[in-house]
This record gives sequence, C-alpha cells and structure tokens, in this order.
Amino acid sequence: MTKTALITGGSKGIGYAIAEALIKDGINVCITSRHEDEIARASEQLNALGGAKALGLVCDVSDLEAQKNVVGKLLETFNSLDILIANAGVGHFAPIDEMTPEQWHEVIDINLTGVFYSVKATVEALKKAKGYIITISSLAGTNFFAQGAAYNASKFGLTGMSQAMMLDLRKYGIKVSTIMPGTVATYFNGYEPGEKDAWKIQPEDIAEMVLYLLHAPSRTLPSKIEVRPSQPA
Repeated sequence: MTKTALITGGSKGIGYAIAEALIKDGINVCITSRHEDEIARASEQLNALGGAKALGLVCDVSDLEAQKNVVGKLLETFNSLDILIANAGVGHFAPIDEMTPEQWHEVIDINLTGVFYSVKATVEALKKAKGYIITISSLAGTNFFAQGAAYNASKFGLTGMSQAMMLDLRKYGIKVSTIMPGTVATYFNGYEPGEKDAWKIQPEDIAEMVLYLLHAPSRTLPSKIEVRPSQPA
C-alpha cells in the first residue's frame, strides 16, 4: 500500500525538497504552509511530477485545531498517515534586550510548540501505521550564538523533545529521528539563495537524508543526525 507523509512548511526550501523526493520515491505527500499562494503553486508542481500524489493545505502549525483538521482531510484523501516531517520554522534574531515579546512567541510557538501540536494531531494515526516522525532541528539546537536567544531556545528544545519522544513512542513501533543541519541554502527569513551559496548544504541534501532514514533497516534507529557543510566558505 502506498504510504503517505505530512510535511509542515512544505511549500519551499527544505520542506519542498523533501516532498519532491518522497513523491519520486512513490510516497503520497500532504504539504502545509501558512501562505495559500505558495501552497497552491507547490502542490501543482509536485502533482506535475507524476506517480504519487500531493495535497496542499493552508495551516498554521501553532494552531492545534488547524493541524487536526489537516490530518482529517489527509486521512479522507489518502486513508493512512505513515510519516510526519515536522519542518515548519521561523527565525527572529536580536539581542535579548531588544527582542520583542511578539518575536519571542512567534519563534517558540512555531518552532517548538508547533512541532508538539503536529505530533499531537498525528500520533494516533502514526501508532496505527507504526510510522516515522522526523523533526528538522538545527545545529543551533546544540550551539548557541549571540542574538540567537529565541532561535536557540526553540531548537535546543526541539532537539531535546525529539529525543524524549523517541523514547516515549518506540514502544508503539514509531521511530523518531531529528536532523540538525548547519547552514542550508534556503529562502529562510526571506533570503534568496544563489550561486554564492553553492558551498552550503542544499535542500535536496536534507531530502536524501530523509530517504536514508526511511529506508534504513527496521531494527536500526539513527535518532539524531548532525549535518555540516563539508567545505565551509
């Protein structure tokens, strides 16, 4: 039976690259984003690839009820949920004395609480499927830096939560892994990647690691993968 993956933040960057790789691997995908125009364009491009199918839905991961609605529509469309890729993320960077409460809450609510909500919305379906949860954390989840208080807090928390979830859920046959990339050439925070970013990790590199995890022997669990550019600029 064809498997199905839910990918948050799947309209561009790492999330889109993962969706494309899974489609080509014969796995149906449901991608979500807060932006209707981006999700419509991305799902159309994915469906043009042929083979497995893509469903695009608008969703704010910091809204638990919205995430539950997404899972309901996904199950209506594809009948099962086998993989969760918790990828959606934002960043605000400022010295702690200059960071606003609104910036702090957006980072924590999306990067950390949003993943908790993603798991709460999907875990019962994943229990039935003996599925896989892959969170996209960051090397910022183990290495702190100036002006990174909110982002560091969210990614340190996500890394720890992912490892604890792994221990909680493996008794149900659910695998949990977290991927912690360093510098990736993406559209994060409105950045426009170009030729100057060729030395960076590329989104498709992270997608290859997701495929590696999904195809790893069933008795093995690479629970945490740290990824760095092999030759930094």
